[in-house]
Amino acid sequence: MDSEMSHQDGNYNESPAKSEVIGNGTVTTMANSRLKLRVHPNKDHKPEGYDDLDLDFNPSIFSSLERYLPSNMLGIPRDDKAKFMREILLKYLPSGERHRTQKHQEYREKIKSNYQPLHRELYALNPTTFFLPTFLKAISDNTEQSFRSIISEPSPGIYVFPMLQPDFCELLLSEIENFEKWVAEAKFRIMRPNRMNRYGAVLDDFGLEPMLDRLMDDFVRPLSRVFFPEVGGSSLDSHHGFVVEYGEDKDLDLGFHVDDSEVTLNVCLGKEFSGGELFFRGSRCERHVNTGTQSEEAFDYSHVPGRAVLHRGRHRHGARATTSGHRINLLMWCRREMKLYQKDFSDWCGECNRMKKERQRSTCAATRLELIAREGESTA
Repeated sequence: MDSEMSHQDGNYNESPAKSEVIGNGTVTTMANSRLKLRVHPNKDHKPEGYDDLDLDFNPSIFSSLERYLPSNMLGIPRDDKAKFMREILLKYLPSGERHRTQKHQEYREKIKSNYQPLHRELYALNPTTFFLPTFLKAISDNTEQSFRSIISEPSPGIYVFPMLQPDFCELLLSEIENFEKWVAEAKFRIMRPNRMNRYGAVLDDFGLEPMLDRLMDDFVRPLSRVFFPEVGGSSLDSHHGFVVEYGEDKDLDLGFHVDDSEVTLNVCLGKEFSGGELFFRGSRCERHVNTGTQSEEAFDYSHVPGRAVLHRGRHRHGARATTSGHRINLLMWCRREMKLYQKDFSDWCGECNRMKKERQRSTCAATRLELIAREGESTA
């Protein structure tokens, strides 16, 4: 959801609120209330979960929006908060979005009620069996210095580090194979990760969403807070988690694109393969996504099982052909449901930054010429 739903001062001051806590702790209706959303999220507030409620929208949207509720609403019953937020969402999201959300929830329920997981230990995150000790130590220390002790930055804005245990990669690959086997036997039509990948699966859809929630909250967001503050890295609150598959009889390559995310985590799970390098060509805002690439922005990255690459979603990239074998990658598109409203992208868009520097150079050159001209007049 875009923060443009708010007025220019950052507050929502319509009157959809239905309830408010009064002195005795009960809830009363306020038909003409003028409650406003906060300008900035309450980072100290832990929002409630809404997955078990029958909602028109994705439950993660409610959890995200709850951080923006006025302080006097945070203590009211969850159902009342949901009603208030629903009124706001109904004003700004089209009915088609509600219909898609409902259908997607029904789709997930059908999978969960029929698919039997092979490795249930994957469905709750266990840090010591999932992650390498060096990665866990860096996250535990939670400082930029500890992060940089395991992370390399081979090109600006691209961070590479060893992350996953080999045994975890094998278990997850086995679970994916089991899911695909069930899909084939049940003749169940599944949703693919995105419009570009014809193979792969959305991990959130078959029960791994809680595990991936914790992966983002406890392990990706601390890194994003340090390395991507300009795109809201400290307040990532939702994700799209999936695997993609490349090789013979699968996708071979992936065209040049940007991700639908603020920050993307990409980890190779295996197996044996050659080719498949990622090629990066600089970060761009929406306006400049199709502009040329500066020589310093071009970078190619070769996958290694268990090793992660972290980058902005707006960092343009693609995947070269996997020439042999079978490659499977885990991806998380990490997002802010309440987007940052930005007008100046020069701190991360390469083209905006180039144009800004060009304007500064032009201004400096014009100033020098004017000073020289004045100096000449004074000596004439």
